[in-house]
Amino acid sequence: MSKTILRIAVPSPLYRSFDYRLPAKTPAIPALKPGMRVRVPFGTRNAVGILLEVTDDSDIEEQRLKPVREILDDEPVLSEDVLAMTNWASAYYQYPVGEALATALPSLLRRGEALPSGVQSGWRLTASGQAVDRSTLTRAPRQARVLELLAATPAGLPRSAIEVEAAVLRTLESKDWIEPCTLVMAAARAGEPRVTGGHTLNAAQQQAVDRILESRDRFTAFLLEGVTGSGKTEVYLQAIEAIIAAQHQSLVLVPEIGLTPQLVERFRQRFDVPLAVLHSGLGDRERLAAWQQARTGRALVVIGTRSAIFTPLARPGLLVVDEEHDSSLKQQDGFRYSARDLAVWRARRLNLPVVLGSATPSLESLFNVEQQRYRQLELPNRTGSARLPSYEVLDIRSQPLEHGLSRALLKRIDHHLGHDGQVLLFLNRRGFAPTLICHDCGWVAECRRCDARMTWHQGEQLLRCHHCGSQRPLDSTCPDCGCTDLRPLGQGTERVEQALATHFPEVERLRIDRDTTRRKGELARLLERARSGEARLLLGTQMLAKGHHFPRVTLVGILNADQGLFGTDFRASERMAQLIVQVAGRAGRHDRPGTVAIQTHHPDHPLLQLLIHQGYPAFARAALAERTAARLPPANHIALVRAEATQASLPVSFLDHVRQQTEQIDREGIEIWGPVPATMERRAGRFRAQLLLQSGDRGGLQALLGTLVRQLEQSREARKVRWSVDVDPADMF
Repeated sequence: MSKTILRIAVPSPLYRSFDYRLPAKTPAIPALKPGMRVRVPFGTRNAVGILLEVTDDSDIEEQRLKPVREILDDEPVLSEDVLAMTNWASAYYQYPVGEALATALPSLLRRGEALPSGVQSGWRLTASGQAVDRSTLTRAPRQARVLELLAATPAGLPRSAIEVEAAVLRTLESKDWIEPCTLVMAAARAGEPRVTGGHTLNAAQQQAVDRILESRDRFTAFLLEGVTGSGKTEVYLQAIEAIIAAQHQSLVLVPEIGLTPQLVERFRQRFDVPLAVLHSGLGDRERLAAWQQARTGRALVVIGTRSAIFTPLARPGLLVVDEEHDSSLKQQDGFRYSARDLAVWRARRLNLPVVLGSATPSLESLFNVEQQRYRQLELPNRTGSARLPSYEVLDIRSQPLEHGLSRALLKRIDHHLGHDGQVLLFLNRRGFAPTLICHDCGWVAECRRCDARMTWHQGEQLLRCHHCGSQRPLDSTCPDCGCTDLRPLGQGTERVEQALATHFPEVERLRIDRDTTRRKGELARLLERARSGEARLLLGTQMLAKGHHFPRVTLVGILNADQGLFGTDFRASERMAQLIVQVAGRAGRHDRPGTVAIQTHHPDHPLLQLLIHQGYPAFARAALAERTAARLPPANHIALVRAEATQASLPVSFLDHVRQQTEQIDREGIEIWGPVPATMERRAGRFRAQLLLQSGDRGGLQALLGTLVRQLEQSREARKVRWSVDVDPADMF
């Protein structure tokens, strides 16, 4: 019997696939392959689904099945390994397969658009633009940067390769300095890549590269643990150089968009090969063009953030996950996958090496090293003449603070600036002040939709909630007592910046946080000013803490180390330790020694003492022992069933029902905790609660979750709330 039934994954909240008949006019049966897109009738609409299987078996009689309306592709848009990985992830993370596969596609392909051809739009210099003296554009640095990029590539560059906002390009076009052009996506060049400015590796780096390349034809998971400034990126580059020479592709994942531009620039300077960049800052067509370059094999290096793990590769050779410890690699809503863990799964499927790099590895990865699932590669020293910074703990108990700055820290800032150093101050809180309070009655400005206080942004005279995004004008009087004496309480980066301007008016300052980097290309521009040393006093949030190389920084000041020492999440101490080490690593990365000054009300805290005197590895060993004793991840496995609704009673009521359902399923070795309200119970106008499932047996927990999810899919109680399952949650809120 010929196979005439198509099993389709349709984007929907249902945890299953759907069967359809072949359309009346169809290509030959052998041409139909899993991974192709089809347009199908689904309820009252047409939907674009992914073909999973061609079969002759269905639970529904064939004549009752609806026919597929259209087959959209001549070949699969998803490679076999991406299709298999996404199917596995759908089952493991308990998420509908149709929605999971839709996540794996660029948005334009999800809407049914055709795959792009071998051409894309771009920009190139005109004759007038070639004649411009770029040194005269000191007041238009972004325009000068674009002209410099295009001068180095006479044939032109795709829009995705030019990291500036569209207004800059329009301005240059109006001056007749650049013009739009059509670019043919070049095939990958044969032979050795052009390598520029490679560094001589030290013994530890060379050993790491050798071990990675020895495993190029088999699966091995490497944990590359190197202190900050030890040259992990150089290890990636030299390993990738060999992969490129063999005409294979490398996929490099980074946790945040802020790390992408500098990494892309370093790769472009190093390799004369097509390179694709994928992140959320791209437009839909830019992202699709880059995705297609990777899929067809034209791009030999693919760099992207979390969702780039789903990018098909024609000739994969190596997978790299930089800053593997970063929680940004775990999707926090919808399809709650871990890009790091999927990278390991995909490398195993492809029988390729995967490198997980970090100065502060996650306890999960260190546990896998202990279990001999991963191989550890260590870079214990900084490269060149750079040395690890020294630490100072500044006890600020009973000390006067000027907008969060102690006199001891101000004295150290003045000393380093006076000796031609660059200073970086870290405060993981943007805005002017995290609280606005009435001095007469104690009223506090709170979010009307969340159990959270509003942050005062003085520059815009707005109160903003950093949890739901709501904002309102600054209150002029207290709504409780009518008093006009409303005062900011606490410090944000905006307020500290004002204090620095008062103390160091002659020193050029730079603030980098989400508020100052909203415009496209602004983050890259600010980071370049920081790296060049043009701005000598740097202030910022986590955006400054990870992966950046500021060679002139000699002092790092951590303004509020106490913020993460007493968190309610069991991972709070791990994350604070990682953050302290990461931000401290910006100091002393060149030939001048670095110092890290940590302001704290708890100078004797065991975490701080362990980090300062014995380093992150000692902390990690102690934390792993504590986790094992407490039967917490990574030694055990957990999942959260979350629920939210606009009525306060519904989430806990629903989760009580879930607990009853769970207790009727075979759950040997699985503990159930809760339900309880979330730490922040009300967020964005919805009340939230959660139920924790914990087990030492991953397989048993997965079996229970699979049964539970399918029961809840049919449950009337589940229709009253918005619920989800979070397997291996990155946070407990």
